Amino acid sequence: MSEPAHVIAWCEIPVLDFDRAKAFYEALLGHPIETMTMGPSTMGFLSSEPGQVSGAIVHGDGTAPSQSGTLVYLNGGDDLSVMLARVEPAGGKVAVPKTDIGNGFGHFAHFVDTEGNRVGLHSMG
Repeated sequence: MSEPAHVIAWCEIPVLDFDRAKAFYEALLGHPIETMTMGPSTMGFLSSEPGQVSGAIVHGDGTAPSQSGTLVYLNGGDDLSVMLARVEPAGGKVAVPKTDIGNGFGHFAHFVDTEGNRVGLHSMG
């Protein structure tokens, strides 16, 4: 058995108001989010790029937004400042501004989305 290309294969960000969260993440990411109903859950796919590690916003039984627990980092592109600047106009709140990690590991930031989730961004620039 070969090693997987990535340790993380998929992530799900729980949401309370699917339409509000979809509008937020579309503004943040700068592209439309494809929606699909899967059983009792509604999912909005963050990326549809083949071969990419991705995830979805999810509304349904058992989903509860949180600012504690596992912290998901989204790819902030070449410079996360661009994406981070979209957070507050879209209804979220910047929790940790762009911060240099040091040792050549790039930069990170945290925001709280419209649903109350703490989410991270990472970029090398």
